[in-house]
Amino acid sequence: MNLHNKRPTIKQVAKAAGISTQTVSRVINNRPDVAEETRQRIQQVIEELGYQPSALARSLIQQRSYTLGVVTAGLKYIGPSRTLDGITSQAEKMDYTLLLKNLDRFDSDNVQPILQTLLSHHVDGIVWAVPQVGDNHCWVDTVLSEIPVPIVFLTMEKHPNLSIVHYDNYLGGKIATEHLLGQGYRRIGHISGPMDWWESRQRKAGWQSVLAQHGIEAQEAHWAEGNWSSSSGDAAFHQLLEQYPEMEAVFVANDQMALSVLQISCREGIAVPSQLGVVGFDGLTETPYYWPPLTTVIQDQHLLGCTAVEETVRAIEKTRDHDLPVGSRTIVLTPELVVRQSSLRI
Repeated sequence: MNLHNKRPTIKQVAKAAGISTQTVSRVINNRPDVAEETRQRIQQVIEELGYQPSALARSLIQQRSYTLGVVTAGLKYIGPSRTLDGITSQAEKMDYTLLLKNLDRFDSDNVQPILQTLLSHHVDGIVWAVPQVGDNHCWVDTVLSEIPVPIVFLTMEKHPNLSIVHYDNYLGGKIATEHLLGQGYRRIGHISGPMDWWESRQRKAGWQSVLAQHGIEAQEAHWAEGNWSSSSGDAAFHQLLEQYPEMEAVFVANDQMALSVLQISCREGIAVPSQLGVVGFDGLTETPYYWPPLTTVIQDQHLLGCTAVEETVRAIEKTRDHDLPVGSRTIVLTPELVVRQSSLRI
């Protein structure tokens, strides 16, 4: 390729295809009022000439920026970074660019400057990729009506006025606990994430629900709280060993804390899985290499990000092409249990 050659123009594409520039423009903008044979001929010429439509021209014609605003937090953590990876990947596939804003804390409620910045750049829609922690979504009810573009939220409880994409964390807690019961464990403890996180409360509720269904009371002494980090898992597991010494298995709310459980068990001579069954949550790629390999509930954070972009673009298309209200809906993704050696007692 000669980089010094001038870029081909839409007029050159039209001339080579024997078609008007207006028809070429309709194909470029994916208008439906073009015969399929004509569309294919124009696309072939575009490919042969290496024509690249001007993003600026397209934006002016369609009155769209083809930009999504993305608000996130905690990118030093595995989950948020993988979610952002999915957002980036899907946006690229759908020919959108991203304007990223990162909150300094998960529980930050200082959102007005963030929203003003995104809207001043004329984003077509917003992906709010910040999980529900404490009251960090309390602004929604008062501010939502002032946001003139579609906005999709990730990992928060169902809300009648919002579009939301999340994993079924309650179901994840249930299938983890049901698996341990199926392996013959009865005294099952739980290490949760921080309880101001909606995800943590849902996973714990799933654990409690299954135990209750089997006539087993989940007492306060059977539970300890971590903060997602391996070091907090260390402290929480020691707490459980002290207050629930007869514990036979533990459901841990994320894989990083579960790593500490496996490490301490090895150090203190607790045989996994014969003396203690262990199930984690998240499905980190490293879990097959833990010792023993960790049974975990997988939630594909990359898929979560991809789905959020798809839902945002769907809402944009609905409002732009049909001038219809977007409405609200909740897309619930289903977690999957992957069974490995850490919980196989039978």
